[in-house]
Amino acid sequence: MKTIQVCPSTLRSGFTTYSPQAIKELFDGVMVSPFIDIDFENEHDQRQAMDNMNNMSISGAQEKFSATIDNGKIRLTHESEQATYILKSAPFTLSLSTRKQIPANEHLTMQIASQVYGIRTANNGLCFSNTGQPVYITKRFDVINGVKDGSQEDFATILQMSEEGSDSNFKYHGSYVQIADAIRQFVPAWMPQMEQFFRMVVFDYLFGNEDAHMKNFSLINRNGEYFLAPAYDLINTCIHIQSGSDLGLTDGLSPDIEKSDVYDRTGHPCRLDFERFAERIGVSEKRAAAVLDMFMEIPQTTYSLIEFSFLDEKMKRAYKRVIEERTTRFVRQSE
Repeated sequence: MKTIQVCPSTLRSGFTTYSPQAIKELFDGVMVSPFIDIDFENEHDQRQAMDNMNNMSISGAQEKFSATIDNGKIRLTHESEQATYILKSAPFTLSLSTRKQIPANEHLTMQIASQVYGIRTANNGLCFSNTGQPVYITKRFDVINGVKDGSQEDFATILQMSEEGSDSNFKYHGSYVQIADAIRQFVPAWMPQMEQFFRMVVFDYLFGNEDAHMKNFSLINRNGEYFLAPAYDLINTCIHIQSGSDLGLTDGLSPDIEKSDVYDRTGHPCRLDFERFAERIGVSEKRAAAVLDMFMEIPQTTYSLIEFSFLDEKMKRAYKRVIEERTTRFVRQSE
């Protein structure tokens, strides 16, 4: 059985299971084992998991499985049972050599976003199969006390984007300004929500999330009132595969915002580009500066979380290289 030396949720050292904070925030005060009785690498268990996935309505390319807590154990839900958690194993496709590192990558990135940058995220952690393979677990924010509370609508749906013909990449089309304009349109108290969205976009850029597409941002609809959903699916994709684009959407921040000379010359945005983006979406200059100042250098806390993460040593080094390179790009001065 895998030896645990840090909390599989908060990444704080000195714990052989979930810390009290994780038990409170992730499991509503219930003591839960970090070990699960399913091995997603085993063909038989994989088939069982796929049956579970067929009952889910949450979209996405990576396999997701509905789960619940039963007598202190994490298990897959039965048919028609309300899921309170989502499990994400390493992708089943064998074409990606680093696929087994993906759950630990997503967990680390989500923890950095929350702990270091104050981004509101879905509660999350890792659990482990009987072979020691990490499996990402996240608490459903659209289910409260075991009951579905409101509906989640991603921005591909809100903007009425859909697959046309063979274009399965429709969710990557457009720009982040389109999302911002929809937030302003649908969210009554949009200003604080817009600042949170702005922080998420800057974070995605600096932490190499080149998969920040339309379906990875959502609104929660509760009784006809919309709220920006907590961040989810945050991952440093660059340590697995390079998409060739710094940002997840084809039109970037916005095709209508003048690029800095740095962006125009190198193809990579710098702080000035995000300042112009903030102005365009209605974040005040003062509030935008406060957000951007947080990203001018990498805090030691970020490095500590990387070291305590469940990535292997090679991937930890790759993770650091990506964020250091992105930060160097970000702080460049435009002429």
